[in-house]
Amino acid sequence: MLIDVLGDAFASREREIDAGPITPHVTPEEIRSYLASRYDFRKGIALEEIIADVEKMLKTWQVQITHPRYFGLFNPSVALASVVADTLVAMYNPQLASWRTSPAANEIEKFTLDWLTAKFGFPAETLATFTHGGAEANHSAVIAALTRSFAEYGNKGLRCLGGTPVIYLSREAHDSFSKIAHMTGLGRQALRTVAADRQLRMDITDLKRRVAEDRRNGYIPFMVVGTCGTTSAGAIDPLREIGGFCADNGLWFHVDAAWGGAAILAPSLKPLLSGIELADSITCDAHKWFSVPMGCGMFFCRHPENLVDAFRTDPVYMPAKISGAAFDPYKTSMQWSRRFIGLKLFVSLAAQGEQGQAERIEHQVRMGQILKNLLVETGWQIVNDTPLPLVCFTREGLDVGEFLALLRDRQIAWMSEVRIDGIPAMRACVTSFKTTEGDVKWVVSEMNQLFAQYMRAQLAPAGH
Repeated sequence: MLIDVLGDAFASREREIDAGPITPHVTPEEIRSYLASRYDFRKGIALEEIIADVEKMLKTWQVQITHPRYFGLFNPSVALASVVADTLVAMYNPQLASWRTSPAANEIEKFTLDWLTAKFGFPAETLATFTHGGAEANHSAVIAALTRSFAEYGNKGLRCLGGTPVIYLSREAHDSFSKIAHMTGLGRQALRTVAADRQLRMDITDLKRRVAEDRRNGYIPFMVVGTCGTTSAGAIDPLREIGGFCADNGLWFHVDAAWGGAAILAPSLKPLLSGIELADSITCDAHKWFSVPMGCGMFFCRHPENLVDAFRTDPVYMPAKISGAAFDPYKTSMQWSRRFIGLKLFVSLAAQGEQGQAERIEHQVRMGQILKNLLVETGWQIVNDTPLPLVCFTREGLDVGEFLALLRDRQIAWMSEVRIDGIPAMRACVTSFKTTEGDVKWVVSEMNQLFAQYMRAQLAPAGH
């Protein structure tokens, strides 16, 4: 059976990765020279030889993001169930643009999204879709908000408006909105950066001030973005307060919960998302905290009529809609050709169960708290404040960039660099359900020894 073959291969690769290095040592020239020396596409090569070679490159020349000591960006270890699902998708290659061509696949995705829709507290008529990632979901939200806010936007574009539309978001919000502002024609200057409080959450008082000021000056506020789990520091904006303000002022409220949205399944974390049910739309990425492979984003919109209006089309070459089929995804989303993205999440949830998925999430939160406690106990300064497993820290006398390079070079752990209120810091996020308390303790111990060596080298007289 497929699962037996893949299961054995998956277990073998997992053992190799967990016991091996995290960070590669390679230059662009080295990889390019290697490829050029072996491949010119003029004649075929045995498939077994190609796969073995590619796998060798992936083992040797990649940051191993499924390693239990990868504490980097929101790239998780993946579950076997989701790998098997992705393989099935590649084998059958269903096209999900229309219901008629892929009835089973479309209904599986809808079933999965409907279940999560209810978890977020959205109404049953919510229209949800799988996306390639959070940027596509956020882009969809802006288009839906423009469509709802300006009746002529779809036909006449931004030029028909009597002023400049503006979007409000925290300075900690995801940078995808800068691209989106460009791509939608709003322009990057349409983004209003709202101040953040000491916990790096959106300052609701400053939001109210900015909206009132813009209205007095002839701008047209139409959308506010709240973030649930910011990339830099794991901050969660005051969603309930923002939602109430948006409802009172006729503004579209979008919650970018690309990472933090998974917390809705964990009993200890769900209260942190209070107010998300007030949103007009939500972004959530399964490939960030549901332990499935790239890319598996999701977009939820409580106003299906706006998506129908925004993405409507009626080509003669697509299969006709049949009785009982409630949807054709190409008519209600940015994508046209559609991969069966949602199967990996469906299979993973079905295999793990809601409780099992929640336990994985809460395990990572515990590992993050252990990491934070050990760092404080051994003299490090924590510079962020979040209940999520993301710790930003530094130490007096430390050059963060230099120290991170040493940390990676010695294969202790992979962490990233960040600035919190202008302070350079190391950023460690527990993204693997395989990370153990032993991993965390070992990393902190090794890091403290490395710091002691680092400081001795900094204080040593020149020439010694």
